[in-house]
Amino acid sequence: MPHDSGSSPAPVLTVMASLVLALLAAAGLWLPQPAQAADAPGTLIRAEPMPGAPDGATAYRILYASEGLDGQAIPVSGVIIVPPGPAPAEGRPVVAWAHPTTGVVSRCAPSLARVLFAGIQGREAMLARGYVVAATDYPGLGTPQTHPYLVGLSEGRAVLDSVRAARQIEAAGAGRAFAVWGHSQGGHASLFAGLLARSYAPELRLAGIAAAAPATDLAALMRDDAGTGGGNNITAMTLWSWSRVYGIPLTGVVAPAAIPALDQLVGECIERWFDVLARSGPTQVLQKGFLEVDDLSLREPWRRLLAENSPGPLPARIPVFISQGTADGLVRPAVTLAYVDELCRGGSAVRFVQVPDAGHAFIARDTAREAVAWMADRFAGAPAPQDCGG
Repeated sequence: MPHDSGSSPAPVLTVMASLVLALLAAAGLWLPQPAQAADAPGTLIRAEPMPGAPDGATAYRILYASEGLDGQAIPVSGVIIVPPGPAPAEGRPVVAWAHPTTGVVSRCAPSLARVLFAGIQGREAMLARGYVVAATDYPGLGTPQTHPYLVGLSEGRAVLDSVRAARQIEAAGAGRAFAVWGHSQGGHASLFAGLLARSYAPELRLAGIAAAAPATDLAALMRDDAGTGGGNNITAMTLWSWSRVYGIPLTGVVAPAAIPALDQLVGECIERWFDVLARSGPTQVLQKGFLEVDDLSLREPWRRLLAENSPGPLPARIPVFISQGTADGLVRPAVTLAYVDELCRGGSAVRFVQVPDAGHAFIARDTAREAVAWMADRFAGAPAPQDCGG
């Protein structure tokens, strides 16, 4: 893997790579070879029972095939949670949970985290309603390849293929109907899953897309947050990932002196409060000097890639639930509102929930019950509520 500064990778990444392999092997997710080209997207490669499943449920750590950006089969890890009791004749509805940012290196996979179950917002309500929960890690988290962070095509395919994989677990009793629910990066993934669903997974029946504080206009996201700790973290992970995924050098974009801090930062995960402390050192270094450009969206090929990975409005046939905190300092309310306006102009049925004084971190938690109730109505075939023009 090339290192764009022209130097060898930082020692921390070399040590981290060894730890990753050990963790993956211990978790049973390490493959001696990648998914085979013959593995159709969504093919279940492996499913292993997980201990500690909550709410009387049964959980499986899975490995399944998805389609990489080059069109080749790739392995993706994740978790399937099955509620107790028998499945109905038509099969259980599936909710694909798309997680927020946890990091960009393999060991940051939610399926490897102790807080996995607690991190799935609305889990109790979904299982109580009899839904199967499919929680993808996304490509490159839990598997050896580079994680395509905020790359919509990659995320969307992985989400849809997790639903396909869930249907191959006999005990899950999963049907064709599914919805997607995600937060932040996961909101971004949810929207792309909606954009891809009909063409990529036509055998599934999408009931609706729910997203909390989704990343939509990526150029605006990075511009609005430039120079802040959170903004520098998102930009650093995006640049590091895209430089490898798309083969773009960071020369002329990232200050050479900032490369070691960038490498250190991307080696840390974002799962619990103390992870913020581990990231604080390199975050402070980047605040002293990071980018050599004022606006990435004015520099090619970053301009094109930011546009390509910003989700457009969904087809009008797909109902949408969007929630947003008015005090969100990362995904700005004005940007989400602009996306909601796009959806409305396109004819979508939109339920838009704004939570006064709520920030970014807990908006999915704070609106999960409403999101799950909204999905339940979509599964039941009830008319979708419309907040456009209100």
